[in-house]
Amino acid sequence: MNIAIILIILLAGSIFTYLSGNRFASKVAILFSVAAAVFSMALYLNYGTAGTTTFSVNWISNPNISFSLRADGLSIAMLLLTTILVPVILIATQAREFKNEKSLYSLVLFMAFAMVGAFLSSNAMLYYIFWEMSLIPIYFIIVLWGNGEMAKRRRAAMTFFLFTFMGSLFMMAAIIYLYVKTGSFEWEAFLNANLTPTEQIWIFLAFFLAYAIKIPIFPFHMWQANVYSKAPAIGTMLLAGIMSKMGAYSVIRWQLPITPYASQELRTIVLILCSISVIYGAILALRQNEIKRFLAYASLSHVGFIAAGAYALTFDGIKGAVVLILAHGFGMVAMFYSADIIQNRTGILKISDLGGINPYAPKFTVAFFLSILSSIGVPLTFNFIGEFTIMYGLYQVSVWFAIAVGSSLFLGALFMLRMFQYVMLGPPAKKPFRDLSKTEVAVFSLFIIVLIVFGVYTKPVTDLITASVTEIVTYINR
Repeated sequence: MNIAIILIILLAGSIFTYLSGNRFASKVAILFSVAAAVFSMALYLNYGTAGTTTFSVNWISNPNISFSLRADGLSIAMLLLTTILVPVILIATQAREFKNEKSLYSLVLFMAFAMVGAFLSSNAMLYYIFWEMSLIPIYFIIVLWGNGEMAKRRRAAMTFFLFTFMGSLFMMAAIIYLYVKTGSFEWEAFLNANLTPTEQIWIFLAFFLAYAIKIPIFPFHMWQANVYSKAPAIGTMLLAGIMSKMGAYSVIRWQLPITPYASQELRTIVLILCSISVIYGAILALRQNEIKRFLAYASLSHVGFIAAGAYALTFDGIKGAVVLILAHGFGMVAMFYSADIIQNRTGILKISDLGGINPYAPKFTVAFFLSILSSIGVPLTFNFIGEFTIMYGLYQVSVWFAIAVGSSLFLGALFMLRMFQYVMLGPPAKKPFRDLSKTEVAVFSLFIIVLIVFGVYTKPVTDLITASVTEIVTYINR
C-alpha cells in the first residue's frame, strides 16, 4: 500500500475545502478527513500481514534529501490517533459558527497533513519540514478564531510560535551536524552514526530543547496555559490531543535511539524534570478557576507522565508512554470538548460561577464524569493501562521516580473530582442547561468506547507497537 496516499488526501482536502466556500467547507473537510481515516485503518490492517511499509522517492540531489516515509507499528499508532481524532473534532465543532469557515477548516486539514507527515517521515530533513509546517496553521487558528481580545490572542500565538521555533532551530542544527557526520538524512543512517560521548550529549540536548517545549516539560511550559486558554475549542483539541504528542513521539523515534549514551547519562536529570512537571502541573491545576487553564495544567501533569515513561529507557516505560499518548489524546479531547459545551451553553468558563448543571443535563453529566474517570486513571480505563505500565517501567529505574510520578494519581483524582463537583453538582442553576444533542452523544460515545474498550482489552494496541518499541529499546541498549 502506498502510504503517501494519506498525505495526498489531507493536502487535497485542505485545498478543496478552501475552494468549496464557506457554505460547504465543513462538509468537505469532514469528507476528506474520514477518507484519510479509512486509508489509515487499511494501512493498520495491512500491517498485520505485510509488516513495516516504506515509500521513498528522490527529492533534492544536493544536499541528498529523499521524500522517505516509514509506517511501522509506532507510526501507524500515531497515524490512527491523528486521522481518527481530526474528523471527530470537525464533527464535534461543526455546529459552531465561525467567520470565514473555508479558511479555518482548510487550515485544520493542512495542520493534519503536516502532523501526519512528521509521524511518517523517515528522512530527518523531511521530518523537520513537516514539524515546522504544523506551526503555521495553529498560529492563524489562535489569532483569527481564538477567545478574548485580539491583542492577547496575538501575544499568546506569538509566544507559542517563538518558543517552539527557537527549540526547533537547535534540533535543525543537530540534524545538519548528523548529516555532515553520516552523509545522509535517513533515520537508519542516524542510528548508525559513529558519535563520541560528547557529540551525543550535545545532540541529545539540542533535540531535548525542541521536544521539551513541544510536549511540554517543566520549565519549558510557560507558553501552554495562555495558548490553550486563548485558542478556540477546535484549536485546543488539536493542540492537546495530537500536536503535543509530536514531541513525545519524537523523543521515542529520534532522540533516544540516536543518542543512547547521552540518554543513559542524562536520564536522572530529565526524569527529575518530568517528575516536577507531573506534580507541579497537578498543583497548579488545583489553583485554577478557569476551565481551559485548569485543563491546560492537568494536561501538563499528564504529558509529564508520558515523558517520564519515555525517558525511563525501559521497554515497559516506553511501551506505557505510547499507550498513554493514545489514551491521553482521546481523553483530553473529550475534556476540552466538555469545556466547549459548557462555554457554548452558559457563556461561562469560571469554575466558581458554575454549578447545578446535573439536574438539566443527565446525559452530559454521565459523559463528562466517564471522561474524568478515564483521565484520572481509574482501573479498566485506557489511561490506567498506560500509567500503570509507565510506573512499572520507572520502578525498574528507581522506586523513588515511580513514587514521585505515581503521586499524580492521587492529585489527579483530587483536582478532577473537585472540578466536577463545582461545575456539575449543587442546587439547580438559575439558567437551564440544554442536554446533549444526537451529534454530541455520538461524539462522546466514541470517546468513551475507546477509553473503556482499550482499558479492558489493550492487546490490539500492544500488538501494534511492541515490535517498534523492541527495536528502539535495542538501539538504546546497544
